[in-house]
Formats: sequence, structure tokens, C-alpha cells
Amino acid sequence: MIRFDVITLFPEMFEALTASGVSRRAYQQALFELNTWNPRVFTEDRHKTVDDRPYGGGPGMVMMYPPLKKTVDAIHQSVAKPSHVVYLSPQGAPLTQHKLTELQSYDHLTLVCGRYEGIDERFINQCVDEEVCVGDFVVSGGELPAMMLMDALIRLIPGALGHEQSAEQDSFADGLLDCPHYTRPVEVDGLSVPDILQQGNHAKIAEWRYQQKLIRTQQKRPDLFSAYQAQYATDKPE
Repeated sequence: MIRFDVITLFPEMFEALTASGVSRRAYQQALFELNTWNPRVFTEDRHKTVDDRPYGGGPGMVMMYPPLKKTVDAIHQSVAKPSHVVYLSPQGAPLTQHKLTELQSYDHLTLVCGRYEGIDERFINQCVDEEVCVGDFVVSGGELPAMMLMDALIRLIPGALGHEQSAEQDSFADGLLDCPHYTRPVEVDGLSVPDILQQGNHAKIAEWRYQQKLIRTQQKRPDLFSAYQAQYATDKPE
């Protein structure tokens, strides 16, 4: 089981993870634990202030060091050993399938969700183990990126998906995009399912799917295809 502790000003947003879909079923099976921590609880003024103006001027506000530090300390004190602290940040390493396998090695992750113009750099230097970025774009806070990271990790937990091979066949699992998929009816609007998928020859189907993944990746994500050629050129489907 993996434990997630999330530092957020909007803990109610994370109810979505336990309310529906794969993550809900995994939560009901006790495959992961989720705790949310609001830094406002660890403030000392009557306004529960968690942000202030940036030194040097500029627009926006910056989340303050003291409430964040006290929140992390409380999380660490609640467990036998310190958690691995991840800050969802545009400056972080890209969240890839490879990065997910690295994060999967931790049984306890603390996810820090920033807001406003960001958080005090001293907190990052003092308390954060690594920064992770979900893409080259800006959102209003770290909550949605944190949920994306959590959902992606939950999918990798044995027993979380209906079929144990589902995660293995996902796009990016082997460095390639996924192959095309079809279901009933066999023909619709004059469009048919490829014959090879109807013949039941599993070896030929596996080879067809592998070739389709290569073609699709080369056409749609040439950057991934180049990386695959460099690292996995000798890989073959089982």
C-alpha cells in the first residue's frame, strides 16, 4: 500500500479521487491511503495567513515558509520514517512513465500543492526532495497535477485495475504509444475491425500490435520514437 499526504489549501478537491473510477475502487480495497493537510491549520494569526507579498516586488503573492514547514514537520512526525516530499512545479522534472516507476519505489509520498505565484524558495531548498512537472503549461495550483500523479501511480498498484496487464499495455509503458483498439460490432458505418484481430492467432496479433505501436509513435510522437530507437531497438513483444 502507498500512502499519500497532500499539502493543499483546497483539501476538498481530492475527494474526487475516492469518489469514482479506478482510484475509488483502489481506495475501497485499501490499496492506498490518502490524507490532506491544510497549511492554514498551522498558522498563528487570526486570519490564518499563508501567503504574503514577494520581496523585490512583482505581481501576486507567495506561499509562506512557516506554515508549510510546520505542515511537513507534522506529516513526518505522524510516521515512523520521513516521507519523500514532491513539489508539483513548472521547474520540476517531467512526469513520465519512467518517473512514475521511480516514484513507485516509495511507500509514502508527500505532495506539495502550490498556489499564487509559488512558494518561498527556502521551503523548496529545505524540505522538498524533488520537483515534478506535468507539462509545459500553467494551471491555477498544484492540486490537479498532484491528482494526475496520484491517479497514474494508483494504476500501477497490483490489483488496482480490472486486468493485471492493463497497465503494462498502456501508452508509454514500454516507451511507445498504445496500439489501436476495437470492440463490437465488427462492422459499423462501413468500417470493419482488422481481419487479423478476428482470427485468434495470438502470436500474429501480438506482432501486429507491436508494429502498429511503432507506426503510431513514429507518426504522432516522433520524439518518443527517436528515444525508443535509441534505447529499446532490440525489444520484441512477448
